[in-house]
Amino acid sequence: MAAWKQIVFALVILVAAAAAWVRFFPGAPDVLARWGIDWAYAATSPAAMGAVSNARQAGGRDGAGQLVTIVALPAAKAVINDRLQAIGTGRANASVTVNPYSSGRLIEFLVKSGAHIEKGEIIATLDSETEVIAQNRAKLALQDAQAKLNRVRSLRASNAATSVAVADAEVVLANAKLALSDAELALQRRSIVAPISGTVGILPISAGNYVTSQSAITTLDDRSSILVDFWVPERFAAAVKVGAQLSATPIANPNQTYTGTVSAIDNHIDEKSRTLLVKAKIANPADSLRAGMSFQITMKFPGDSYPAVSPLAIQWGSDGAYVWAVQDGKAKRVAVRIIQRNTETVLIDAPIVSGDMVVTEGTQNVSEGGEVRIAGEEQRAAEADGL
Repeated sequence: MAAWKQIVFALVILVAAAAAWVRFFPGAPDVLARWGIDWAYAATSPAAMGAVSNARQAGGRDGAGQLVTIVALPAAKAVINDRLQAIGTGRANASVTVNPYSSGRLIEFLVKSGAHIEKGEIIATLDSETEVIAQNRAKLALQDAQAKLNRVRSLRASNAATSVAVADAEVVLANAKLALSDAELALQRRSIVAPISGTVGILPISAGNYVTSQSAITTLDDRSSILVDFWVPERFAAAVKVGAQLSATPIANPNQTYTGTVSAIDNHIDEKSRTLLVKAKIANPADSLRAGMSFQITMKFPGDSYPAVSPLAIQWGSDGAYVWAVQDGKAKRVAVRIIQRNTETVLIDAPIVSGDMVVTEGTQNVSEGGEVRIAGEEQRAAEADGL
């Protein structure tokens, strides 16, 4: 076939397709009017109009206003952003690694792993012979300073000593007291005590080892309550409040659920993950929870309500998505903004309320303001009257 014949054939096909779109697409006049070429619709011959009219009548719609039978379903109401689920990691309410204040030989442990101890209780002791000697020496120095002060005061009473001598003796006594306090503190720190109340972890060092201030003697965990760190999407940032209730389910024991509260919220959203760090506190009176456990956190919120329609009701035009709503027996085109797509419904933002009838089948025969008849409506009305 010659090239000019191919071009003519292609042009004929394009013209035929354009004419079919102008006459059979319900929104064609509006689109042509926006483009400024609505004359194309009016210029079509009456014969073509008759053919189109016959075709529409065969499909159930008449250009003169005959009823078009369609299938419609009522819009429902759906709520989103009403539930938050996240995975969090638990940690102890307080956790401390215990280190000695000074170096020395570890003499003995006075507690065992897994034992619960109170704050101030002695965990272990270091060798303290040098500190005991220093304390005894400080006691003797204090006694001597006190005796000298007493003699100087007696001499001062008989004018045999000056007031300066009395002041010097008082300074010596004060220094002796400080030296004794220093010696007693050094001896006290040879005993390693618990800084908090909690449960003793595994003891990594045995008695007899030489330890320094950098040596970890043990760890103490306060498990009276468990803190859970979890991340929430930024859309919930404004909804999460300190003190809000939540439920926490251990991943290892899904049959057990604990109630907790939000104890702290971070002051910024992570730029990489677009999430917000939240901390929750869960009471642990039975000591059944451990630090490091994973939890599924669930929180409930009022959420946002939107109309929900069938996915079949969503249509697309040059200006975006829309649906055909049935009002007073007539079709009305309603522009919509899709919020969320689900398996059976689509949540939309539109001036539609729950119960409004929305066309799901027969949309190709519907036009703006055209009268429509919902399939099965008369039968349902008759059944309702019979009841």
